[in-house]
Amino acid sequence: MELTACKELETKVIQENLCTLCGACTGMCPYFVAYKGRIVVRDTCTISRGRCHTFCPRLSVDFNDVHKAIFGTSYGWDGVGNVLEVYIARSSDKAIRSRGQYGGVVTALMSFALKGGFIDSAVLTRSQGDGLPEGALAATRKEMLLRAGSSYIAAPTIGAFNSAAQSGNKGKMGVVGTPCQVLALANMRAAPSDMQDNVKQLGLTIGLFCTWALSSEEFIRFLEKKAPLSAIKKVDIPPPPAHMFEIYTASGRISVPLDEIRRFIRPACTYCTDMTAEFADISVGAAEGIEGWNTVLVRSEKGAELLRKAKRKKVLEIDTMPAQNLEHLKEASLLKKKRGLKNIIQKTGNADDLLYLKADTKSVKEFLDG
Repeated sequence: MELTACKELETKVIQENLCTLCGACTGMCPYFVAYKGRIVVRDTCTISRGRCHTFCPRLSVDFNDVHKAIFGTSYGWDGVGNVLEVYIARSSDKAIRSRGQYGGVVTALMSFALKGGFIDSAVLTRSQGDGLPEGALAATRKEMLLRAGSSYIAAPTIGAFNSAAQSGNKGKMGVVGTPCQVLALANMRAAPSDMQDNVKQLGLTIGLFCTWALSSEEFIRFLEKKAPLSAIKKVDIPPPPAHMFEIYTASGRISVPLDEIRRFIRPACTYCTDMTAEFADISVGAAEGIEGWNTVLVRSEKGAELLRKAKRKKVLEIDTMPAQNLEHLKEASLLKKKRGLKNIIQKTGNADDLLYLKADTKSVKEFLDG
């Protein structure tokens, strides 16, 4: 018996611990909702292939097809994705740097994109009073500043994009997301034309480097033992070799060995092959060994145009990335690809079965053996 789209997502993604909590299946219909750090199926619809089925980054994805739809070229396993320009950068605005992560580049670029007419609003991630993060629409610089920084907890951010598009928001929206969230948006862009109503309002994607995300409820209980949630101002994972998780509170900094945090990693993250959000317009992460600066990978012409104008208006301070930093970034990216692929094959027990990935298995084997 053929499964409906809803039932297929439930059995092949949610029940198999493949769900990344990106939120792509939410905000469009009443059947899928995000609730306390998980996706809940409220009822089963009878559609055989719906938008939830098509957009999900963990049901069936052909990186080659998506890469051609976004960048016009075939996907390659041996790098950090399509890259036009590479920099280190930081915001020229001290207020943004004090609120943002590392150099504050993401907040600076999204604020500039709003002011410059690239977008009319931005979908960001914010933490609620209970510590659970959610997607939220920001239409002013002040709202963006309030949502600056990272939580490292998985969030259904794309659901907020879907909800805004469904509710009649006709303006262009920017989205800041992790690799799985960015991939979900890329799936939307590569989807059949009759499923592209929402994504027509996507004006810009800024991807965040991500090694893994944390399960919310367990991790929040862990944090509460360290400090009241209301007292936590910021959390951070400094670049190697620090190997620590830093919790910044009103009374000081609490350092926790990273190994204590790893037990909260979502199982779905072990099957991920993308560290640098390869399908974004611009990808941003920490600059290794350069405190207070970000690594910036410009991937699309739209991203290049935004960065050129931001540089001209002195929104960012930009410098050349050290060659060794780029090499280390490539090494880390390749390591995550290989680790994710090996975990996928271990789960299926068959090198020709890559779970959610549609790929030339011969090329994958050559990559793993290389």
